[in-house]
Amino acid sequence: MSEEKKVELTKQFKEAARQAGADLVGIASIDRFEGIAKEHHPSSIFPETKSVVVIGKRITRGCLRGVEEGTQFTLYAQYAGNWVPDRFLALTTVSVATFLEDNRFEAVPLSNLPSQVPAMGIPVRPDLPAPNVMIDFNDAAVRAGLGEIGLNGELMTPEFGPRQQIQIILTDAELVANPLCETPVCDHCGQCIQVCPLGAMNGEKIKEIEICGKKMKVAETNWSVCRSCKNGVWPNRYHNAGLPDRLAALCVRTCVHHLNETNRIKNHFKNPLRERPAWQVDAGGRTSLVEGK
Repeated sequence: MSEEKKVELTKQFKEAARQAGADLVGIASIDRFEGIAKEHHPSSIFPETKSVVVIGKRITRGCLRGVEEGTQFTLYAQYAGNWVPDRFLALTTVSVATFLEDNRFEAVPLSNLPSQVPAMGIPVRPDLPAPNVMIDFNDAAVRAGLGEIGLNGELMTPEFGPRQQIQIILTDAELVANPLCETPVCDHCGQCIQVCPLGAMNGEKIKEIEICGKKMKVAETNWSVCRSCKNGVWPNRYHNAGLPDRLAALCVRTCVHHLNETNRIKNHFKNPLRERPAWQVDAGGRTSLVEGK
């Protein structure tokens, strides 16, 4: 495919994605996944992959409101944890995949299954990994130029901070890759670490990770402790080995509040998320208020 045709196809593709309801569209060429183990490599699923597309849909900030106030938890689980990925984003992903297949390119849609899930089968050929191959979606989103991994270990985009769900399409279409995201989102303020009532994140143990040459600092997290949190953490809905959903947790809600107050994201609100002191539950089940906001 000529460069001109590649550019035009990418333009049409991104417009189709926006029309289908995508809030975020990132593209990585398959060569950006060099060095990834075959157990997590897109080409293990679709060997002819040339482009890895990451589609994102925002989680509206209002989905966090009931948890922030400590009065209504199910609306987050229903909308943000279930309907956004399983209905709204899934429809968008299939529509975008349909656009590619209407243009004679194969498109493999993937939901965000946790990469921590162990193999559950045996290799069908000696050179293949055992099923099921799971891609690290946050890693892929960075490779596709959508954002960075923040100090709290969550995907952070310049548009929404940590407030999005993502899915992937593998395709043999040659699309123009997004540049890596150069807009810093996380300012490493450390508030996510400070407010954790269980001390699950360790501010004294900060590791530097590198993805496609992009270096990011991430705090070490004790996931067994994090999974026991009663401050808005949901267990991974696919597998108990997967990382928990922390978007509505005190740590990430504090991040959402901070990003808005420091005007670090494009989806900025005129009012703060946190109007009252935050509530917290400690390891002993005791409820109290966090000092300040």
